[in-house]
Amino acid sequence: MTMTKTEAIARLDEPETGAKVRRARSPRSWSDIALNIWGILVLLFLFAPIIVIVIYSFNTGRLLISWDGFGFDAFLTILEKPAIQNAVRVSLITAFIAAIIATALGTLAGIAMARHPGKWTWWFLGLLLFTSVTPEIVDAVALLPWMVFLGQDLGLSMFDDGIVRLSIGSSLFATAVVSYIVRARLVGQDANLEEASGDLYAKPLATFMKITLPLAMPAVLAGFLLAFTLGLDNTIIASFVQVSGTTPWPVYVLSAVRSGMRPEIAAVSTIMLVLTLIALAVVALVLKRAGDSATDIARTMAGG
Repeated sequence: MTMTKTEAIARLDEPETGAKVRRARSPRSWSDIALNIWGILVLLFLFAPIIVIVIYSFNTGRLLISWDGFGFDAFLTILEKPAIQNAVRVSLITAFIAAIIATALGTLAGIAMARHPGKWTWWFLGLLLFTSVTPEIVDAVALLPWMVFLGQDLGLSMFDDGIVRLSIGSSLFATAVVSYIVRARLVGQDANLEEASGDLYAKPLATFMKITLPLAMPAVLAGFLLAFTLGLDNTIIASFVQVSGTTPWPVYVLSAVRSGMRPEIAAVSTIMLVLTLIALAVVALVLKRAGDSATDIARTMAGG
C-alpha cells in the first residue's frame, strides 16, 4: 500500500518517525569519524600489550622475546616446573582467602552504610576512599613491621605464616571495593520489605538472613569475584610480606625477569587473564539475572 505525498509529509512531521528518517539520511560528519578512529586507537593502546603477551605465550622459543614458532610448549612446561606450580597455587589460595575476608567485612560495611545512613557514613566512606587511594608501597611498608610485631613480639604465630600475611595484605583494598559495591546495590532499593518484616515481629537476624542478604546477594557475589581477581596481582604488598616457601606468582615473575623472561611466564599470565575475564563475565551475568541493566551493572561494579 503506497502513501500519498501528504501522508508522507505528515509522517515526517511526527517526532519519532521524522527523527529516524533524518538520522538515516544525514551523512556522518568528519568529527564522528575522527572520534571513532580515536576510540579505536585508544583501545589498541590499552590492549596491545595484553594481546602481545597472549600471542607470545604460544612461543616455542627459549626466551620470550625470541619467536621460534607457534606451539603449546610453554603451557606444557608449567606441568614440569614445581616452582611455577607452587607460585600459582599460593596466589590462588591467598586470593581466595582474601576474597572471603573482604566479602565478609565489605558486605557488613556496605549494608550498614546503606540501611543506617548518617553523618558517620560520609566519614566511613572517606576512610574507605583513603584506603583505596593509598599507594600500595605505603601499605606494604606499614604491613611488614606490623606483621612482625604481631607474630614475634606478641607471640601470635599465625602472623608468621606466609599465607596469612598474603591474605590479609590482599584483602585491604578488596574490602573497600566490596563495601562500595554492596552499598551501591542496596542504596537503590527500597527498605519496605525489611520494615514489613520488622512489623511482623521477625527478629533482626531473621530479617537480615531472609531479606537483606538475599537483596544484596548479587552484589556480594560480584564483590567476591572482583576481590578474588584483585588478590591475584598484589605484587608490591606480596613482595614485602611474603616468607620463604610461600612465594606468590607476581613475586615469582618479578624475580624471573632478572634472568630473562621465558614463554611459560607468558603462558601462566594468559591463564590468569582468562580466569579474570571469566570472573568478570560471571559478575556481569549474576547482576544481569538480578534484573540490572548494562548501566546498573557498570555502576555496581564501579561502586557508584
